[in-house]
Amino acid sequence: MSVSSSAKRRIRLVVDHLQERYGEIDWWSAAPDEVIIGAVLTQQTRWENVERALERLRAEGLLLLPAIAASPPARLEEAIRCTGFYRVKTRRLLDLAQFIVSRYGSTAMFESFHTDELRDVLLSVRGVGEETADSILCYGFSRNAFVIDAYTRRICGCAGVDGPDGMLRELFKEVLPPANDRYRQTHAHIVEYAKEFCSRRRCEECSIRSFNE
Repeated sequence: MSVSSSAKRRIRLVVDHLQERYGEIDWWSAAPDEVIIGAVLTQQTRWENVERALERLRAEGLLLLPAIAASPPARLEEAIRCTGFYRVKTRRLLDLAQFIVSRYGSTAMFESFHTDELRDVLLSVRGVGEETADSILCYGFSRNAFVIDAYTRRICGCAGVDGPDGMLRELFKEVLPPANDRYRQTHAHIVEYAKEFCSRRRCEECSIRSFNE
């Protein structure tokens, strides 16, 4: 998929601007099993709710995929109720955990595969979309997979870059060095900026809008 030089320039401006604004931040450092679980829970809810659910799961001894795979659905539903759509998410957690455990035995064996193969396998599981798959790859397995979510689309749009997720993903791949820490940091910067400005409707104060001039 080809990307225009203008779009690439604007994305580079966004990346550099946010790097200067936020610097290095610690964002979602967790074991692979916890990231996989969190990536499902974060669908259509705020991160604060996910953190509450993860603490409940930890207290119940359910922050490992084998434990999820063997858990009665009702137990999971109660633990993750605060994230909303908890019955749907319980089914998705069970499907994903049981798939990985039954086919690969453990997360360690699962993550030994090439990134493209891992992504295809994740996307083959019911309830796992591109955002969830790339979150798992980027934050759980330290792969160079850039997460395109609602925040990313919003910030790119403010900078004057609109298009399908595949195009946006390719733009960040073109701009960022091939290093997982830069992928993680840039996505974290976007989330923090969107929470600071977009979520609070501070559009008139948004410096990124100036890139679309």
